Amino acid sequence: METTNNKNLATFTHLSALSQCCIPFGNYIFPILIWSSNKDKSEFIDFNGKQVLNFQLSMFLYSLVLAIIAIPIILITVFSNIPLDTIINDGDFMRHHLSIENITGIAIVAIVAIFLFVGLKVAEFFLIIYASVKASNGERFQYPLTIPFIK
Repeated sequence: METTNNKNLATFTHLSALSQCCIPFGNYIFPILIWSSNKDKSEFIDFNGKQVLNFQLSMFLYSLVLAIIAIPIILITVFSNIPLDTIINDGDFMRHHLSIENITGIAIVAIVAIFLFVGLKVAEFFLIIYASVKASNGERFQYPLTIPFIK
């Protein structure tokens, strides 16, 4: 049976990952600070801290892969269909050059990658909340699709 203090610290460790909305890299900094200062006090806090960090590192890796897929494809698609002088001099180039006819099949891959990224971020938010609720109840929760970087 976990103490209330351990449950609260584990819950706050999960919720601290949401600081990424306000502070860059807060989703790594705050969970590391909370976990490293309290991991020796309780196995429950140690388990939850590892889960949070592994999940955040996994989300970073998945986001990086999606960005590596999407960004170059979008840039190549846009710049192959629109001359640079048109972008600089023509204020209405979007309507004339970026149409459904000019979108290639490879650009669809980039659009799908962008939607996957948005879905990943929405799922991340709800999984953090769900894990926080589980930790506050004293239950162990393992995030899905998490790569175990820290064992």
